[in-house]
Amino acid sequence: MGLDYEEMLKRAYSKLPSKVFEWKRFDIPKPRCFTIGMRTILHNFKEICDILNRDPHHVLRFLSREMATAGNIDGARAVFQGKFPYDTLERLIKRYVDEFVTCPICKRPDTKIVKERRFYFLICEACGAKSSIRPV
Repeated sequence: MGLDYEEMLKRAYSKLPSKVFEWKRFDIPKPRCFTIGMRTILHNFKEICDILNRDPHHVLRFLSREMATAGNIDGARAVFQGKFPYDTLERLIKRYVDEFVTCPICKRPDTKIVKERRFYFLICEACGAKSSIRPV
């Protein structure tokens, strides 16, 4: 058999299914929000929190403080006082993910928030890194 390494590698890759090469593990759903009067309702709030693997009260506290408004959880949705456009909520959720979900070392979303005394840390379950984060 006169096959060299590169040819065998190409042949092995061609036999793998195409979904092996796709990396869709961490897709944040687009926020579905609408405004009724002077309230903005984030309809898929619970779904977003489940995918982020975060406590809904933590996410709500972050969003409420960043928008400088009151917010509460109503079942699987969040209700905020005031009118906020879609792009504001999308930008804030992206900022939350960058600051409180993604590991700053390996950039993976496999993290958890741990409180030690009065400090908060983001502990990565993939690489083991421990990074300090600000309290919300």
